[in-house]
Amino acid sequence: MITISPDLRTPGTVSLPQEESKEALKYYSATQWQLIWWRFRKHRMALVGALVLVILLALGVFYMFIGPYDPNNRNPTYVLGAPQMIHYWDKNGFSLRPFVYVVTTTRDPETLRMVPSTDTTVRWYLFFFIEGDPYSFYGLFESNIHLFGVKQEDAFIHLFGTDNLGRDLFTRVLLGTRTSLTIGVMGVLIAFVLALIIGGFAGYSGGWIDYGTQRLTEVVRVIPVIPLYMGLAASFPVYWSSQQVYFAMTLILGLVRWPTLARRIRGKLLTLRNEDYVISAHISGASVSRIISMHMLPVFTSYIIVDLVISFPYMILSETALSFVGLGLRPPAISWGTLLHDAQNIRTIEQAPWLFIPAVFVVVAVLSFTILGDGLRDAADPYQVVGK
Repeated sequence: MITISPDLRTPGTVSLPQEESKEALKYYSATQWQLIWWRFRKHRMALVGALVLVILLALGVFYMFIGPYDPNNRNPTYVLGAPQMIHYWDKNGFSLRPFVYVVTTTRDPETLRMVPSTDTTVRWYLFFFIEGDPYSFYGLFESNIHLFGVKQEDAFIHLFGTDNLGRDLFTRVLLGTRTSLTIGVMGVLIAFVLALIIGGFAGYSGGWIDYGTQRLTEVVRVIPVIPLYMGLAASFPVYWSSQQVYFAMTLILGLVRWPTLARRIRGKLLTLRNEDYVISAHISGASVSRIISMHMLPVFTSYIIVDLVISFPYMILSETALSFVGLGLRPPAISWGTLLHDAQNIRTIEQAPWLFIPAVFVVVAVLSFTILGDGLRDAADPYQVVGK
């Protein structure tokens, strides 16, 4: 807090202490984004949420290096196998190098259930930066180095277990993280750009442009979402690749999410277009796009930021839910939704609960986005005071 004390040496004048005057100069000369950052970094929970999202994004981007196997490779000796626990000690003593036990699965002839069999007398040691399945890093270079793995012959490690085809669930969850997060990001960006353009010009122009835009917005909003997804999913050609279905799904999610934000932006701009600084910019010859982007939208930046961040979990949940019920992405595409689609039966709940691990990632991502949105809302609030 800045205090002003009378200067006894010069009657009629006031002076600021040197440290407080520097702090005041720094505060009043800071840009809007600097003020937002200073407030945001004091919100510890929001920083934790941002860190978790960065970690999830890094896991998704580098999934081929972090995962020990190719996501489509099968392990026929460990079908529907439980997660393998990493150990450092057992009855044979302590080991500086982590290890897992030898384990196999066999089918019970009576119940047909996959039963794991663990041999605690044999260790499979973990090694880092080990050679494994070859992969291409987004077409930039080829490599076969993985973060961790086992070297023993016929040995394997599945931290999250395997699915009903013997594929490594850990690597598949990492790939699903990349797919689901990028769909959320791309869908939000498409909806965000459309909302800014359509809502911005409608609110600034008014008249018949505003009227026509609002009728279009109402038409898009009243379209029933589930039947729309069902019809679009059925219209996807069967010969489309997983990449084509991915981009189509992203575009659809973006096109149905813009009306709400567009209407809010339009309403805010309607109240601002007659302000003195907007009229002054118009008289000075500024273009419509510059007036909207440089003078009007920054007035409610805090709301735009919060709406943008909070939209991410809705996009992720939409993709996950649609893929879960078979209306979104479909195999061989891998996302959190398609992975959970394989777990929607009683057999999985009873015999292979580890197939629900992707749901944990969904919950963590949604909570992280929500906490981050709360922190950004507080940081972008112009009535918040730095230092409190």
